[in-house]
Amino acid sequence: MRFRRRARFRGQDDEKTAVYVMGAERLKKQGLKREYPKEKETNPQIDVEQFFRPSRRSILNRRVLGYQFFEPYNEKRYEDINLPPSLLDTPEKMLLNYFSILREAENLTTELIGGCGTVGEAMDPFPIAYNFFTKSYQQKMPYASYLTSFEGVGHTNLIKLYKLPNPANVQPIQYFVEIETINGTAAGVSGFQYHYGIITVIQDGGLSKIDEITLTGEDFLCAAYHGWRQQGETVVDIEYGEWCKLIKKRLPTKRDGYVKTIDIIGTDGNDYRFIFIQLTNDTDVLVSQLMKSKQGKWGMAHIDPTKCIEKQ
Repeated sequence: MRFRRRARFRGQDDEKTAVYVMGAERLKKQGLKREYPKEKETNPQIDVEQFFRPSRRSILNRRVLGYQFFEPYNEKRYEDINLPPSLLDTPEKMLLNYFSILREAENLTTELIGGCGTVGEAMDPFPIAYNFFTKSYQQKMPYASYLTSFEGVGHTNLIKLYKLPNPANVQPIQYFVEIETINGTAAGVSGFQYHYGIITVIQDGGLSKIDEITLTGEDFLCAAYHGWRQQGETVVDIEYGEWCKLIKKRLPTKRDGYVKTIDIIGTDGNDYRFIFIQLTNDTDVLVSQLMKSKQGKWGMAHIDPTKCIEKQ
């Protein structure tokens, strides 16, 4: 019988207490931003049913890791585990291995119930997965906090993985991810949840390791009823056009699967590129801004549209 560790992290009762979810350092909830003037209502021609549908995407964390993989690590503390370098040889392979291990992990509780008996490899994958973190990230998120961050999670699927642009080709490397989990509930019937965020990867002793994860929870009742922010084109038109007066011309949108690229010719003589990822709840999230200088080189841009409207 497996020993199912139940670690709980209380933290300190102050505003700076970290909130962890699924190994992420911070949890934010997707929702409405601060209201500003000139916002448009939701397009009445859009079928709001699209915002309620869960993902049908194929999962990415499908590396074959049977019980033979987990057996040597059974009942070992994370401090006593040395991962094979082959699991960490490149950033993308490392992330696929990390989430393939987490796929078999569960931390259902007596309050958040689901499944029928043992689910996956129970708690055994957690100390293995924790070793994919750098020492500095482990210091930020102690192992007890890591376990607690998965309470209620019974199954984890990686459904989107996108390397963010890095024109200067410098460390660290960042990846956009979207994660689908099956969670236990107080009613005892498991249900789906979706989170998206950024994973920062660095080279640590010649191996690729996770140095930070931030996640945002998706809401399936927000875009269907509120605002215009679910569409990347509208976001660009309003925030960078109406607010910042930056658009001389917006070029046709380019799509590559769930990646949406919107280019504009700027009123300041520069070209700009805005990259959005379409989430499972069918909203577009801006993940990268790029600027092409008059010399023809792309570089990162950091335009805060709220600053533009605050000056008006």
